[in-house]
Amino acid sequence: MSARGVGKLCVLKKTVNAAVYQDVLETFLIPTVEEQFGEEDFIFQQDLAPAHAAKSTKDWFTKKQLEVLAWPANSPDLNVIENLWAIVKWKIRDRKPTTLDQLKQNIATAWEAVSAETCNKLVKSMPRRLQAVIQAKGAATKY
Repeated sequence: MSARGVGKLCVLKKTVNAAVYQDVLETFLIPTVEEQFGEEDFIFQQDLAPAHAAKSTKDWFTKKQLEVLAWPANSPDLNVIENLWAIVKWKIRDRKPTTLDQLKQNIATAWEAVSAETCNKLVKSMPRRLQAVIQAKGAATKY
C-alpha cells in the first residue's frame, strides 16, 4: 500500500522465505509501483523479518534499483500497513465466515474497499505517530 491506494492483495499458502518473498515482490509490488508511481521515485518500507533482511532480498532490491527505507533492529512496529490491517479487520468484524474461502473473500472485499483517501491519511499520519513514539521513549502510544 502507498498513499495512492492499496494495490493487489496477495494471499500465501506457504511459509515466506526469501525466495517466496522476492516472488511476491516481483508479482505484486512491481505492477503496483508501475500503476501508482510510473517513473516517479518512491521509498519502500519493510521490517526486518528474515525474508526481508536476507542478502538475496537486498540484492533483489539493488538489481531492481528500488530504494528501501533503513529500518532499525528492535524498533517499534510503525509500519503503516499495520493500521491498514486494523481497518480491514474492523470492516470484517461482524462477518462469520464458515470456510477458509469465505474468510479470504471477506478480507479481499474489505481490502479492495479501502480508498486511496484512507491510505493517504494513514501515510500522512506517520510523522505524528513517529513523534509520539519518540516522546514516549519507545513505549506504547495512542496512535
